[in-house]
Amino acid sequence: MANQLTVVVVEEDRDRAIAIVDALKDGADCNVHVIGNTSGLARKIAEFAPDIVLIDIDHPTRDMLEELTLASGPLDRPVAMFVSGAAGGLAQTAIEAGVSAYVVDGLSAERIKPVMDTAIARFRMVRQMRIELAETRRALEERKVIDRAKGLIMKAKCIDEDAAYALLRKTAMDQGRRVADVAEALVTASGLLG
Repeated sequence: MANQLTVVVVEEDRDRAIAIVDALKDGADCNVHVIGNTSGLARKIAEFAPDIVLIDIDHPTRDMLEELTLASGPLDRPVAMFVSGAAGGLAQTAIEAGVSAYVVDGLSAERIKPVMDTAIARFRMVRQMRIELAETRRALEERKVIDRAKGLIMKAKCIDEDAAYALLRKTAMDQGRRVADVAEALVTASGLLG
């Protein structure tokens, strides 16, 4: 990682927080901020706009997990959560909530950097998949609108599908718009008139 990372560490125990900060400073080029009190966590994290959030919790409850993951913006940035022991079923809940790494048996200095790198890599992979899924859905919706517009043109002009698409494409080119935008306007107008 060429650029300096901004890391927020959520840790209520001062001594553990210092140990985490020291391990981070030794293992990576980063700017570290510690949040020791979880009240108003979302606001505190937002102030720092971190690249990654590290959360160290001894025994998380489902409510605490939900609060922390929602507050830390797991869809906006990678979140690594370190817990002291297995907390029945919370790992699944954490992953579903967007936590990039859920590490059992707590935090140790030698594990911070590899877990952080893994959380960042996993977050980037999941974010890329979300982007691709959104693009695929958008393309599918556009395709449906274009097909509907072609159907309207075919019916109104008594022409075949290829001719209807050619007309849509020509209109889009003449207006300097996308075919999907012209199709959407036609479908919307048809809905208003029909």
